Amino acid sequence: YPLPLQATADAPPLIGLRGDAACLRRPAVAIVGSRNASAAGLTFTERLSHALGHEGLVIVSGLARGVDARAHKATLQSGTVAVLAGGHDRIYPSEHEELVARILDSGGAIVAEMPMGWEPRGRDFPRRNRIISGLSLGTIVVEAARRSGSLITARFALEQGREVFAVPGSPLDPRAEGTNDLIRDGATLCAAPEHVMAVLTPLIGGPAPETGAEDAADRAEPALYWDEIDFSAEPVIAMAAEPAHPPFEEGPPQPAPRDDRTILLELLGPSPVPVDALARQAGLPARVAQSLLMELELDGKIWRHPGGTVSLR
Repeated sequence: YPLPLQATADAPPLIGLRGDAACLRRPAVAIVGSRNASAAGLTFTERLSHALGHEGLVIVSGLARGVDARAHKATLQSGTVAVLAGGHDRIYPSEHEELVARILDSGGAIVAEMPMGWEPRGRDFPRRNRIISGLSLGTIVVEAARRSGSLITARFALEQGREVFAVPGSPLDPRAEGTNDLIRDGATLCAAPEHVMAVLTPLIGGPAPETGAEDAADRAEPALYWDEIDFSAEPVIAMAAEPAHPPFEEGPPQPAPRDDRTILLELLGPSPVPVDALARQAGLPARVAQSLLMELELDGKIWRHPGGTVSLR
């Protein structure tokens, strides 16, 4: 049974595991965020997850669309743990069954509190979030609206005495309201991997290696394991007792059909992003993305900026 989770007050009495149990003995950090993330948020998630993985940290997340899935994909080689809201045979969302297989094939782990056959319900997702934060030294929130389920994970992390990090965003983007509020309430600002490692390195022991190594063989070995970490320390930050707008209970959404134009608009925000990065995050050929962006520009929905970047108008 994972020692960091055992140290929490509301630890589940039993968990089901698929994959490599060694992942649960290595120091980990959780990365969570919006399911409807922007292209900039997804790109930052990739870079942050990859860098922290090469520092020897396992990345824990909830297998949701958007930020969660991108964090898992970026750390398949360095180690990732996905926490399910339902049973092991009830993957949600169903399109991530392939991602689960990739996590298992690469030596990661899948954790579930609920029994086999359990279909995830709305109230199961906040319950899952306490396991995500409980497995981790700290929780990083990349993008979150004020009523996002990711804020539930951050609050669990605080209650468990773990670190809370938040990625700042544009005050004009609703997807950044929750993270900006976290920073205002005392969470550690995270704009680079170094901001996370500066806080976690004293906990995992020894100086951290430089980020950016591309070869998996150059990844750092964890400086120590969970059984060497003291969980009796007091919480390191103080946040407001209750958020201005209480988070809702995250649950399985019923996504409406989306065309390519809608996908591009959902990925855009007030911050300019390169067109090639936008096309990659949307999974569209560059030629198709350019054509759709021209239509959106003519419709007055986007701005074009120097350097081949665009933003939501």
